[in-house]
Amino acid sequence: MINITRIIRFFFYFSIIIILILYLFPGSLIGYFLYDDLRVQPSIISNPLGTSINHLICFFCLSLLGFLSYIEAPYFKKIFIFLFLMSGILEILHIIVPKRSFELLDLIANILGVLIIYILALIYKKKEKNI
Repeated sequence: MINITRIIRFFFYFSIIIILILYLFPGSLIGYFLYDDLRVQPSIISNPLGTSINHLICFFCLSLLGFLSYIEAPYFKKIFIFLFLMSGILEILHIIVPKRSFELLDLIANILGVLIIYILALIYKKKEKNI
């Protein structure tokens, strides 16, 4: 079990680094690699809200890795606070990052991705105590 936890933690920390790079790079690195254009934000799923669903999926997956890594750890709530703050701060930093723009729907999607996993993790922990 310890080896699986270490692998999940590695992917968690690696994902944080990737998200920091993608969020703070002036323009869309993924758009550059896929479309040869820094201005194009690719959509994972087409929807009327634009790329906000990408943000939800991104922070949902990141939070899942984080909470799987530390669900038994005594600082489980600290991981939630870290992810919650990171999801907000990174979007707010788009105000000052060149060729990026702050979008309220993206901020909400980031926070929602973290909150969904946190609520599911709390339900899981509660059920584990009752068993």
